[in-house]
Amino acid sequence: MPARPRLSQAAVEQRRQDVLKFVAEHGETRIDDLAARFDVSLMTMHRDLDDLAARHLLQKARGRAVAFPALTMETATRFREGTHLATKTAMCAAAATRITPGSTLLIDDSTTLFPLADMLAGIDQLTVVTNSVGLAQRLGAAPEVTVTLLGGHYHGEFNSCTGPDVIRALARLHADLALMSATAVREGRLFHPLRAYAEVKEAMLAAAGTALLLADHSKFGKTATYAYGTAALYQRVVTDDATPAEELAALRALGVAVETVDAGPG
Repeated sequence: MPARPRLSQAAVEQRRQDVLKFVAEHGETRIDDLAARFDVSLMTMHRDLDDLAARHLLQKARGRAVAFPALTMETATRFREGTHLATKTAMCAAAATRITPGSTLLIDDSTTLFPLADMLAGIDQLTVVTNSVGLAQRLGAAPEVTVTLLGGHYHGEFNSCTGPDVIRALARLHADLALMSATAVREGRLFHPLRAYAEVKEAMLAAAGTALLLADHSKFGKTATYAYGTAALYQRVVTDDATPAEELAALRALGVAVETVDAGPG
């Protein structure tokens, strides 16, 4: 039997993403079943799982691949970037109307804010401070925007930085507006599965005069390990019309303004 052609690194990475999604959906799966499902050798599947485990995206147990809690997996940038893109774009467009020329903006590493990069190009004399390498790269196409990247401990899976250096830098800053998202929102409380990122969000809120929270419907009704305040810390929450009514009511009960955009098909 002729040898199979060697796959490109991009094709290998796509298979690993598909494996991760399958394990996340099923909770845990036997490794030999995964090898059969994805039509690879047992050795290849072990290599795939070793790579995913080294990136803290799943656990490899004896003969099994075990998913972390779904929210932890969802924080990895590559698995969030393409989800709910139309809704994210609509939310960013709503937020962009509140940005004035000459402002200093703080923007966190949430992929929800990625579509905003193209919208800032037409606003004069903006300064953007972010811990997101991905966002900084996108803003590089807009030379009229001054970008400051907060350096610290770099997380390759999230393409962003956290840690004491980021917190200290934020303590020396004052921004006109912070634009942020949340991994999980339940009854107005905000959560993140990783403490280092929760701490960055707290520091950004403290450094900004005003803050907007952008979170689509998929973020609501969920919790994660670390709570970091409530939506009352924000002037306004921008979400979409697929967010559950009880979650919207909880936001309004906190006294925060809520703006909804069309979630689009599906």
